[in-house]
Formats: sequence, C-alpha cells, structure tokens
Amino acid sequence: MRSWTAELFLLLGISSAIAAERLPGYGVESAGFTVSGLSSGGYMAVQMHVAHSSRVKGAAALAAGPYYCAQASLWTATTNCMTPGAWSPLPSPQILKSHTDRLAQEKRIDPTAHLSQARVWLFSGAQDRIVTTAAVNALRAFYLLYKADVAIVRDKPAGHAMVTESAGNACSATEPPFINDCDYDAAGELLRHLLGSLAPPAAEASGHLIQFDQRAFAGNDARAISMADSGYAYVPRACDAQACRVHVAFHGCRQGAEAIGERFVREAGYNRWADTNRLIVLYPQAIARYWWVYNPRGCWDWWGYTGSRYATKEAPQIRAVLAMVDRLGAPR
Repeated sequence: MRSWTAELFLLLGISSAIAAERLPGYGVESAGFTVSGLSSGGYMAVQMHVAHSSRVKGAAALAAGPYYCAQASLWTATTNCMTPGAWSPLPSPQILKSHTDRLAQEKRIDPTAHLSQARVWLFSGAQDRIVTTAAVNALRAFYLLYKADVAIVRDKPAGHAMVTESAGNACSATEPPFINDCDYDAAGELLRHLLGSLAPPAAEASGHLIQFDQRAFAGNDARAISMADSGYAYVPRACDAQACRVHVAFHGCRQGAEAIGERFVREAGYNRWADTNRLIVLYPQAIARYWWVYNPRGCWDWWGYTGSRYATKEAPQIRAVLAMVDRLGAPR
C-alpha cells in the first residue's frame, strides 16, 4: 500500500506535468495588442497599457481607477483609490499625469505620446460599492489629459463584477465568482470599441482552451511574483492556420482559477467573440500569497507588493505577461 507521502508526491508530479505544457507559438500580430480587466485586473490592464503604449493599442477597465493611483501604498490603494472620500481623496489626475510624464522621461515607460492614439473603454456599475464611480471617473480624466479616445458606461445596475449577457449572479451582486448576468455583453462592447467593427459572436465557443506553463515566463518561479504555475489561452480554430490578433484579459481579485476554477476564462464573455474575429484571448493567472509576498486575495499588483517597479516596464508581472504575448507571436 502506498504511503500518504507517496500519494502526495504523485499528485504533485501530476500537477507539475499539467502546468509544464509549453505555450505554443501562433505567429500572431504581437506588435499591437489590446488589454482589459476587472478591478485589480483593470488596474493591471491600465498599467500594461501605459507602460507599453507603443505596443498596447487599447485598454478596457471595469471598476478601476487611474494609473499609479496607489503610488506604492496599500493603504492608498484600498481607501483613496477604491472608495475615496473627504478624508481619503483620490490623487488628482493632473498629479498622476506628472508622475507618468516623469516615468516616461526616465524611460521606465513608453513615451506618453502614444496614448493620444489609444482607444479606451471604461465601466462602472451603479451598485458597485467596492470601487466607486468616482475612481473610474478619475481614470477617464487621466486618459483625457492625453487625448485618448475614451468611452465610459455608468448606467448599468451592476455590482462589482465582470458583466455579461447571461452568465453568473444577479446583476447587482458583489460576490464570487464576480461574474454577473446584467443582460449586457461587456466583453463584446469593449472589444468593439478597442478593435473596431467585428463579426457577430459565435453561438457557442468552439475553439481550444489551452492551459500552459506560466513559470517559463517568470524566471521558473511564478509563485515568487504571486502568479500561478499555469495560465490559460483561448485559441479559435481559425488561428491554427491563419494570422490572429491577441487580447489579454486580466481577472480580478479572488477570481483566478485558484479561487473559482475556470469560470472566468469560460464565462467572462470573450471567447465567442474570439471565434468569429480571429482573436486569441490570453488569460494570465495570479494567486494568493501570504508570506514574503503578501497578496491574500490573489490580486494583480497595482500597489507594489512585487516591488517599487510594479507599474513600469520593469514590473515582474508586466514582464511575464508581455513575454507570453511575444511567445504567441513566435512562428508555429
């Protein structure tokens, strides 16, 4: 009879084997891609956009505030940047722009002139008490300072969640899996704004959902930067033989596969649009950490838990995700 330790090592070995699948190359157009995300994922999408604005052509954020809002402070992140008030006001967009311009001058992010050519789509749920509309309005004001093409949706009675046409909780809910049925296709609307005219979505998703090894993009130790060993990519069948574009979708806190399984990667609403528009959707994964790196809710780093470079081209998580996009651009 096997001992419990042998069983444990067997299970660990199986887990490693699953995580070790290599992300294939698809020859995608990786020089120009788009990003989106919810909550911490929205903040991360904005960070990736601003840091690499020469390559990221558009960004969408649901329930997120302006770039560099937290200024490397967890307290500022969870008060001023989420539920601002009289005693904890949002940093002004003008001040955040001055920080952004300084980072660009130091070449820690791309020149901000690229932002004037960007398309940006923002969403704030009318019932969201986790990240209030004031924070999303400040993100809009930040982008407008750079003359970006910004659309904002603020009239849906949604809680703090990824908003969909038919999947998830009641529209006003704020609870796991943070996917809400609001009779509104946020994924489709944001993709249309970022990418322009699109073919209608497929009735059912029919592509491949690939689970791949994220460790290869994070110095072989993804956990050290609070990322999971495995990430996901949704690949339409057309992309097996034809050139495709890439969209990166960042989940929110307590919304990675570690917390809710594959619900975000299957139910957030992107995949049916991907099938009919030759779009690979990359779903990188963050995880909770409690020691050394403190990230108990599995959020993306938008306040500095991976270090002071968290919002720049040098940020460990941004570098890892960009390497995934570059890998998708490799020849088949």
